[in-house]
Amino acid sequence: MREELKPIIFSIVGNIILSLLKIFVGYIYNSISLISDGIHSLSDVVTSVIGYFGIQLANKPPDEDHPYGHKRFESIVALIMGIVLIFISVEILKDAIFRLIEGKAIQVNSIMLLVVLISIIFKEVMTQYSLYVGKKLNNNILIADAYHHRSDVLSSIAVLIGLLLEKFGLALGDALAGIIVSLMILKVGFEITIENINYLSGRAPDREVIEKIKRLVLNNKKVLGVHGIKAHYVGPKIHVELHVEVPNNITAKELHDIETELKYKIEREIKEVESAYIHIDLVEK
Repeated sequence: MREELKPIIFSIVGNIILSLLKIFVGYIYNSISLISDGIHSLSDVVTSVIGYFGIQLANKPPDEDHPYGHKRFESIVALIMGIVLIFISVEILKDAIFRLIEGKAIQVNSIMLLVVLISIIFKEVMTQYSLYVGKKLNNNILIADAYHHRSDVLSSIAVLIGLLLEKFGLALGDALAGIIVSLMILKVGFEITIENINYLSGRAPDREVIEKIKRLVLNNKKVLGVHGIKAHYVGPKIHVELHVEVPNNITAKELHDIETELKYKIEREIKEVESAYIHIDLVEK
């Protein structure tokens, strides 16, 4: 099994177990917050399944219909996850406001608190695992999935605080914590959504990346100059095109060697770059 699929499988299995546990205990003890948290975990199963198939699509080799590969599918799936986070945050916010208005108290016991603590610990393990593999492989789907796990950690913390406040006599504590956390989740959802819209729309990378490419090219002693650097995101990776100036008295083999070496170095040493296209311009030395 490919490394990037392991966190997704772990996420699907773990979220199914956690969601069923929270919904069951919430139903038994009439806890709206636990049931809501369980439904939130169940939504993670859906996005993880989307992430699984997104990774499978993104890693398909180029074909006739997609000559530059399928990497954009990774950003499409991550974008869907960001939008899902926004909708979940709105639903949590609505539920928290409703509970605040209703002001209905519940009886909190140690079983309910234990279930929430287990959920927080297990979901944080999922978060760290997905983040680690996602950053290691530069995989936006896993990073988006990690933040989705983190949103569940935050909502479970809100539930824990609310249940503790309920236990000590403050009936509105759960609702207030829910409002705060839903706004935090909303922020993460917007960040993931905007980032992947930029990837899909072919946004240029930061100037720092362009300067890094320029410095690398100019390190070659036979290169006199570089201009016309154009770079844009194709999914989470960058495609770059540039014109390299070399003396007009060098041989065809030297021209080929310079082009091959620069292309290899750019794609190898600058991790954000997937493909580099070099145009050689002959100039008088």
